[in-house]
Amino acid sequence: MRADHPFIARSPRAPRSARRSVSERLEDAVLALAGGLGAVTIHREMPWASITFAGTRHTMTLCFTGSGAVDAGEELLARLPDHEFTIPGQLVADAQIHKVEHEMLPEPKLRIQVELLLLEE
Repeated sequence: MRADHPFIARSPRAPRSARRSVSERLEDAVLALAGGLGAVTIHREMPWASITFAGTRHTMTLCFTGSGAVDAGEELLARLPDHEFTIPGQLVADAQIHKVEHEMLPEPKLRIQVELLLLEE
């Protein structure tokens, strides 16, 4: 159950993966690059199309708090632009890092804003 939807119950008969949206799958895939140690604090999705392709542009802000999580966020920064994602029915055509903010006090914190372009296969 997603934390941002605490009152939505999942059917015990339907597997969770069958009900997950492309946005949820993308969040999970991005966070997996950081060992699951961060949190998506903002996720915006906008339709995108060209003459030959259709898809969505996703802008996410991720937050990593604590020295171990910050290290994991740094790993995400290194791996994201060239990572080959596996999201059923989608191709990640572009992944860019737009903004990086570091804080040291009261504890280490890293905020990253990324933008990903997904095309429908």
